[in-house]
Amino acid sequence: MYSLSTCWNAKRFTDGRAMLEEVRSMGFEYAELGHNTRISLLEGILDAVKNKVIKISSLHNFCPLPVGVNHSAPNIFQFSSDDPRERDRAIAQTKKTLEMAARLEAPLMVTHFGSIKIEDYKARLRPLVSAHMQGTPRYERLLMEVNEYLEMAKEEWFERSCSALEELVPEAKARGVKIGIENREGLNELPLDADFPALMERFPQSEVVYWHDTGHAQIKENYGFINHYLHLDNMKDRMYGTHIHDCAYPEGDHCPPGEGDLDFAQLKELILPTHLKVLEMNPRVEAEALKKGFIYIKSVWGEE
Repeated sequence: MYSLSTCWNAKRFTDGRAMLEEVRSMGFEYAELGHNTRISLLEGILDAVKNKVIKISSLHNFCPLPVGVNHSAPNIFQFSSDDPRERDRAIAQTKKTLEMAARLEAPLMVTHFGSIKIEDYKARLRPLVSAHMQGTPRYERLLMEVNEYLEMAKEEWFERSCSALEELVPEAKARGVKIGIENREGLNELPLDADFPALMERFPQSEVVYWHDTGHAQIKENYGFINHYLHLDNMKDRMYGTHIHDCAYPEGDHCPPGEGDLDFAQLKELILPTHLKVLEMNPRVEAEALKKGFIYIKSVWGEE
């Protein structure tokens, strides 16, 4: 089934019901509440769901936003933090998202897993990627350096995130909500792409699932870190669904399907009718462009 993330329109509304009515008017029967959902929108959201204006497919952590935060902030608290107070706040706020998901009868919460505090290598790689220098000795040396550095630095940050997940799984089970761990575009964000299978093996519980983001994976492919198709194929058995957005080379993501360079047709065989498919658009995308992108992705991946 297809859904539309309110990250596209939440900023423009003060009434949650009106926000969801716009999503419904775009042809979607389901909405994902994005990570920019302000507390002030909740009353209208609950009213819209109660009156069957729309169904909620999923929530993106943190939802609603923490008190005092009025802008998109999915990384404001991280499970991986070396500050115990931040970790505790990340876990507490995530439990609130799980509670809200259950209240709205949404089966899934999408979340970021954390990050490693290291140098931003993207700043060094970006000029080479923009010049299409992947595969050159200079680029390959730098790519190897980045991968080795990430591997050496990851353990303590990854383990803290896993400890948080261990605490959250019982809460998710009690609420009847799955936790979708999203692949990320940041080079230092967790899990590292190669570690997703090990994470899923460590957490075999049905409450923990893989959440695929097409634009993020394409950025990683453009930078030479993964093969998009092979990565998704490797994770298909634990995948619950996907954030859909196109990517203009090398990292212009969150644009409508069909406007970038992503080969959606190549991925078609890995996308099932049972997968949740959420269009996650930049707020600057015009309504007509979004509608066109929705028509396009359905023509490639099917109506369901």
